[in-house]
Amino acid sequence: MLGNSRTREGFTLVELLVVIAIIGIMIGLLLPAVQQAREAARRTSCVNHLKQVALACHNYQSVFRKFPASATLDLSVQSTGNNGSWGVHGRILPMLEQGGLYGRVDLSSAWDDQQVIDGVQIEPYYCPSDPGSGLIRVFDDQRPSLYPTNYGFNFGTWFVYDPKSRKGGDGMFYPDSFLSFRDCLDGAANTLLISEVKAWTPYTRNGGPPTRQMPTSIEEAEAIVASGAQFKDTGHTEWPDGRVHHTGITVTLTPNQKVRYTRNGAVYEEMDYNSWQEGKNGFAGQPTYAMITSRSHHVGLVQTALVDGSVRAITDSIDRKVWHALGTRNGREVIAEGDL
Repeated sequence: MLGNSRTREGFTLVELLVVIAIIGIMIGLLLPAVQQAREAARRTSCVNHLKQVALACHNYQSVFRKFPASATLDLSVQSTGNNGSWGVHGRILPMLEQGGLYGRVDLSSAWDDQQVIDGVQIEPYYCPSDPGSGLIRVFDDQRPSLYPTNYGFNFGTWFVYDPKSRKGGDGMFYPDSFLSFRDCLDGAANTLLISEVKAWTPYTRNGGPPTRQMPTSIEEAEAIVASGAQFKDTGHTEWPDGRVHHTGITVTLTPNQKVRYTRNGAVYEEMDYNSWQEGKNGFAGQPTYAMITSRSHHVGLVQTALVDGSVRAITDSIDRKVWHALGTRNGREVIAEGDL
């Protein structure tokens, strides 16, 4: 007589819970590694974009014997609310294999009315780590819709431009500058060309500053931001525009600094500032002082390109004096390899 045999099928509840727990632990271990791998790939893409833009600037310099100016201004026009002058991003288009687009735009005319750039995103102008880089800016007038840029050109430490004297700042770019390698007395390997910025950075403009001395603390920086007469949350969203809050950076503050500003109950933690839009009201305009901080979505650093074309990762902890030295073209500072 055969005994009754019981065939075991499936898992017990305890075994099933153990398997689920093990899978959960494995996913928890793998996800950060996957995310880190993706960010590493995005950082590599960002480095390549910086190299392309730096090389385009070099090729422009080779052709014209000078770097492009941040803008070209007609200061005789004193009733303008803004200036639509093309910036560096527009002038180097043919050096980025965008000759077709370049041939269809008119750099001698404001970009505001040129629909050929409507909805155009230039790949080397954005960092894939920035979620705002893919958000197109749509205007409520007839201007073309624009994608942001994540790379700002070096406008120096603080002072940018005075329309009355036509004097520019101490960076590599300012209105009507057209500088060359010979103007970079600090050396091409010791001077910033480009650095990262965040798309859609909020800023104030066209007012202040309470003092023309460069701020030396966050409290002073926040007081300067508060002196701006107009608030905007659209910094770095007009890639063809030549004004510093769209096309540039200044090294007033070290990378990724928090500058807070409260408006209508909302607190903004990463503010920029431009005392006067370059070209606004022509000769009747005010001098421009700007605090346009280099920021990125890479943790703890920003990526930069120097005038010699090399790309460096600069940490948030860089010494303020070293950062200022990198921002000047002719301060004659000495920067050691270990300072970066």
